[in-house]
Amino acid sequence: MHKLKLEELGRPSVEEFRRQEKLPLVVVLDNIRSMQNVGSVFRTCDAFAVEKIVLCGITAQPPHRDINRAALGATEWEYVNDVTEAVNRLKESGHSIIGLEQTDESVKMNSGDFKPDNSLRYALILGNEVEGISDEILGNLDLALEIPQSGTKHSLNVSVAAGVAIWWFYEHLI
Repeated sequence: MHKLKLEELGRPSVEEFRRQEKLPLVVVLDNIRSMQNVGSVFRTCDAFAVEKIVLCGITAQPPHRDINRAALGATEWEYVNDVTEAVNRLKESGHSIIGLEQTDESVKMNSGDFKPDNSLRYALILGNEVEGISDEILGNLDLALEIPQSGTKHSLNVSVAAGVAIWWFYEHLI
């Protein structure tokens, strides 16, 4: 056994990445205040070839010195100030809107009650580190998805939760 060198990993070039088929998932960042979290989500989206990232509200936009340049990769992104407008656009383009949030109706990822269908396109909404998903879009969700937890804390860091959820979609859709 040996650790692989970068050239042994078989990763696509930036041009190859732009042309390759993407995971049918758009990640929406709803008022994420930490630029380090934004950078981490960009890096995760690149790792799983997510279709696109939509930044909303106070979420920082590249280029910014506090969003690590190495995190940006080749993932397409756009800024839409109003998260409701972003969600409405995604609904109109045929995306099923999934909020990663703990609600009275949320479905736990491991329950088997929801499994992504690879014939559909999804938008995953990730909310603010303190407040979660904006209240005004909760009614627009097709589903609230929850990461099951067994510890004493009530939530995960948004970039960690993003990694878990994006991997979960990747596992089911690829």
